[in-house]
Parts: sequence; structure tokens; C-alpha cells
Amino acid sequence: MMHPRMELSSGAQRVHSYELLRKRITEQGLNADGFDFYLKAFKYGMPPHSGWGLGAERLLMTMLGIDNIREVVLFPRDRRRLSP
Repeated sequence: MMHPRMELSSGAQRVHSYELLRKRITEQGLNADGFDFYLKAFKYGMPPHSGWGLGAERLLMTMLGIDNIREVVLFPRDRRRLSP
């Protein structure tokens, strides 16, 4: 969803191939067996599907007219702060 100042939401089609999901999990150095609870639905055939997400902080920025997202993020990150 476009706003005159910035993109507020984005979306994409999800991967629905069991083999590809399992391969990507392994490529990330993870044990695919640990994701069996998730992969089980894909094993029996998952139709193509998609989704989208709204950037709540971006929406808040536009509503309040704020220029820096760090002023609306609950736990902003910078070089000295990587976790809350």
C-alpha cells in the first residue's frame, strides 16, 4: 500500500513446495527434522498462497508526521543497542 511519503505495507507469495522449504532450512544450517510440525502440511500438498504485512511503525510515523522511525519504534536499534 503506497502512501505519499512511503510504502506502508508489503506482500509476497509464500513458498509452498515441501522440497524447496526443506532444502532452504538445511541451507540455513538448521535441522529440518526440527521443523516437521510445520513441514507436515506442505508434505501432503499446500496450494499457492500469499500474505501481506502492515508496518505499524510506518503507519504511526505518517499519522503523527514524524520523520525518523526511531522515534516511534518501541525498542529502536542502533550501533550501541542491538537488543532490548
